[in-house]
Amino acid sequence: MLKILILGSGALQIGQAGEFDYSGSQAIKAVKEEGNKVILVNPNIATIQTSRGLADKVYFLPVTPEFVTKVIIKEKPDAVMLAFGGQTALNCGLKLYRQGVFKKHNVKVLGTSLKTIEITEDRELFKREMKRLKLDVAISSTVNSIKQAHKVMQNMKYPVMLRSAFALGGLGSAVVYNKQQLDKQLKIALSQSKQVLVEEYLGGWKEIEYEVIRDANGNKVTICNMENMDPMGIHTGESIVVAPSQTLTNDEYFGLRRVSLDCIEGLGIIGECNIQFAFNPHPKNSKLDYRIIEVNARLSRSSALASKATGYPLAFVAAKIGLGKTLPEIKNAVTKTTTAFFEPALDYLVVKIPRWDLNKFDRVNELLGSEMKSVGEVMAIGRTFPEAIQKAVRMLDIGYSGVIPDSDRTINYEQELANPTPERLFLISQALMKGMSPEKIANLSKIDIWFIYQIQRVVKYYMKMKSSKQRTPEQIKTAKKLGFSDNELAKIFNLGEDKIRLYRKKHSILPVIKKIDTLAGEFPAETNYLYMTYNGNSNDVARTNRKSVGILGGGPYRIGSSVEFDWCAVSACWEFKKRGYSTVMLNCNPETVSTDYDISDRLYFDELTFERALDIAEYENIPLVVSVGGQTPNNLALKLKNAGISVLGTSPKDIDRAEDRHKFSKLLDKIKVLQPAWAEVKSRSAAVTAADKIGYPVLMRPSYVLSGQAMFVAFSEAELNSYLDSESVKEVGYPLTMSKYYLGYKETDVDGVASCGGLLRTVILEHVENAGVHSGDASLVYPSPTLPLNIQQKIVRQTARIAKELRINGPFNIQFLVSNQDIRVIECNLRTSRSFPFSSKVTNSNLISFAVKAMIENKVGRGKDDIVLSQKANFTAVKVPQFSFSRLRGADPVLKVEMASTGEAASFASNLHEAFLKAVISTEVKLPSKAALLSLGGYHAKRKFLTPALLLQQIGFKLYATGKTCDFLAANGLNVTCVYKIYEKKQPDVPATIIGGMVDLVINTSEMPDVGMEKFKKQTTDGYLIRRAAIDHGVPLITDLHNACLFVESLALMRNKTFEINSWDEYLDNALTKS
Repeated sequence: MLKILILGSGALQIGQAGEFDYSGSQAIKAVKEEGNKVILVNPNIATIQTSRGLADKVYFLPVTPEFVTKVIIKEKPDAVMLAFGGQTALNCGLKLYRQGVFKKHNVKVLGTSLKTIEITEDRELFKREMKRLKLDVAISSTVNSIKQAHKVMQNMKYPVMLRSAFALGGLGSAVVYNKQQLDKQLKIALSQSKQVLVEEYLGGWKEIEYEVIRDANGNKVTICNMENMDPMGIHTGESIVVAPSQTLTNDEYFGLRRVSLDCIEGLGIIGECNIQFAFNPHPKNSKLDYRIIEVNARLSRSSALASKATGYPLAFVAAKIGLGKTLPEIKNAVTKTTTAFFEPALDYLVVKIPRWDLNKFDRVNELLGSEMKSVGEVMAIGRTFPEAIQKAVRMLDIGYSGVIPDSDRTINYEQELANPTPERLFLISQALMKGMSPEKIANLSKIDIWFIYQIQRVVKYYMKMKSSKQRTPEQIKTAKKLGFSDNELAKIFNLGEDKIRLYRKKHSILPVIKKIDTLAGEFPAETNYLYMTYNGNSNDVARTNRKSVGILGGGPYRIGSSVEFDWCAVSACWEFKKRGYSTVMLNCNPETVSTDYDISDRLYFDELTFERALDIAEYENIPLVVSVGGQTPNNLALKLKNAGISVLGTSPKDIDRAEDRHKFSKLLDKIKVLQPAWAEVKSRSAAVTAADKIGYPVLMRPSYVLSGQAMFVAFSEAELNSYLDSESVKEVGYPLTMSKYYLGYKETDVDGVASCGGLLRTVILEHVENAGVHSGDASLVYPSPTLPLNIQQKIVRQTARIAKELRINGPFNIQFLVSNQDIRVIECNLRTSRSFPFSSKVTNSNLISFAVKAMIENKVGRGKDDIVLSQKANFTAVKVPQFSFSRLRGADPVLKVEMASTGEAASFASNLHEAFLKAVISTEVKLPSKAALLSLGGYHAKRKFLTPALLLQQIGFKLYATGKTCDFLAANGLNVTCVYKIYEKKQPDVPATIIGGMVDLVINTSEMPDVGMEKFKKQTTDGYLIRRAAIDHGVPLITDLHNACLFVESLALMRNKTFEINSWDEYLDNALTKS
């Protein structure tokens, strides 16, 4: 038996998301199946891989050389796997290799050698190796300074592509068209990587990818080839991708396949890798004209997509190869009839579309390019491209029914098509409807005309239906084959969606269920991997007679709905299985564990819509669970119930009473639970009148939204009117709920489970930040460090009253405002929350297990709250947000009531300050050590931060400060250097201080109530420039006062102290009785 260390990927961020929970979980299973022991280092507490029953030991620690070295010294592993934790694990492994840590402690690196990994990650070494193998790469030079780049450009022509080495998701890359752009972008790129590649720009070429796997004996197969619909110049993570490729000729396909196999053999890859090609669609001769852009010698976003697209368990097989197995020895766990040495064949087509959330960010640059901005993705399966892409659009859950947008916009189509944004697909449809030719669209967008023709098929049929007088069965059947939803057909024919469904059923126009078996039906295979299509004649599976339940997953990762909900869905699936149920999972996200082949008894990889959920529930004759996948399935509850589907858990009518802000506010008044003063407003005039009565500031909120969508704090009538005019309000519409916005209150989350209105479990989590920062962006602490026992008990009593009134039967989350003895309820969600995995793991009490128990047993709960357990805990756990502002050029990195973070990390320690600091380091924040820039808006902030500023000075920090902050600190005896804001036009100014590397910490806060509206607006402008400079140059930034205070206190207290290196079990075994 070997003890194997696996490094996880840490917090989800743009460029590195949930695909590594999938790959890491599969790797752990593969390693343990061979009788080995697994030690996992991963601070992402929301993941499946950090759950009970997978790894033997879990360390919630930063994936950095310092911490991993200490784990190696403590655990003494025999070997390490680096390919399953993304760029984070790979970079950490390379540093440990260079430092000699693996050699010193006799740790063998399994899979691809670190020498090969270094070649694939170092741009210069990679170029040399490709030339040695006589494989074509782009003309390029590596540079490590701006001066060097100027010298290189003497022999190259603009535009050129810049690519950072050892980078994730295209971070630091860009296309530059002149010397000024080169200098500006290189400053940013060199602040993030010591090496940058200056490369010939291949804009307009096709981008093609191959996933290849090889064992140590040299056996190798290509698993999947994928074609980016978008041309080179747009990052593959930003592109619409199809598999298999649709526009390559047979010779081109096999030519690139041969190059892929030659490349992987020449590099000596052992395991899985992804190869990205630039391919010239218009070569000067018949020779294959390509450039190898890069090779990822690890599991990646593309390999997760390839695995789900083909049904081939790539991560599982790669882990087995790492253990020394050969491809012919490994059984294909999906088919159960073939070995892994069998190239998948597809009798269907998949389409991946990224999911963006750019509308959540002020000032963000929406143009798509070589840096990733998307936060998630969906994968649709169909028999034709139109069917698959229309399904994929609905999967995005952005309000579109397909490729035809609901509204017509007056825009410059030529300009928009040549400069792509997330709306480009819908602009193509609109341009076709306006009469622009496919040839012109292809020329402007550089998208292959085949794809334009396919979209034109949809557009033409849409226009034909719009102009027809009446519907016919043939017309509806053709529309369904082209991927039109019932919802869209209802709009076209001005009918209710239910009427279209009835008409279809009357004329036997029904979807059929097809299997994905990796073999294109050539051999009999056992598989539970399914999708629905209208381009087929018969079902591949029969209805099961077993006691079954359907679980709706979370859909695409987005801000507010991420891997936390996948943990909930998978945990529910496992718990139902334990209780004898056959499980049916519906989800559309290729990055998830819930869409793995071995999680549910039947997996429907399909759209998470009312229509498809109803199709599956009716065919399988099963009840559905909507409360474990986040807001998307929860929003379907009432509609499914009204359609006759049994919904397990809390009644959909009671879900509506909690989700509808007006109904919930009335409910709280009825049971005499305090809440902020509120009003429901149905018009602008009503909003203005209500705000005058309640008193500014006021919080504006729509119902049934996720992550604070369209929420806003208005401090004046002018701000209120501006909000009411915004696009976000037009999207959600009236009525809106207005409530008093309380300043200076602490916010607290309660995660819990009730059964028939009686509490089974409650967990209280305290926020570091005061109310006003979205709970998803707040740092959460367990057990509560400052709330007195009597306040916690009062919170639980109020929770019990709400649970009883709503007859909660399953999971819930309630948010409270607390100030001294004043406790007020903000909102209640009758579903799992983002913090459910955290609450479950810190209490060693899986809340999902209790939720499933409640749903099945339907008995009034009489459980105990967590206060007793929390009082006994001799540790502190802290969960902190992971932001991705460095990838969102131009976005204002400031916290507000609408969520902005993309992930989370957590850590444990014997005290708050160490736990907080370890969690912060886990989000890739480099702890500062030399100097801080302080810019604090308002007297209250300056006074509160005086003691932390003194602490910074005492531990050797040089202090810089702006304007009045500088005056205040100097007046109170601190040694501080004044710097000037840009508008003051004096030196030294703020940008020079940050860009020049004079500081390694920036604290910038602005408090409107202290300074008044006009000054606040000025601070917002100045503050934005400070914040953006910090983010763009890799300097840690803190914008919340309470977070800043805790951070500085933690730095001071942990100065010259050693961090604890304990596993999750060690903390829990010493503190809690297992339940």
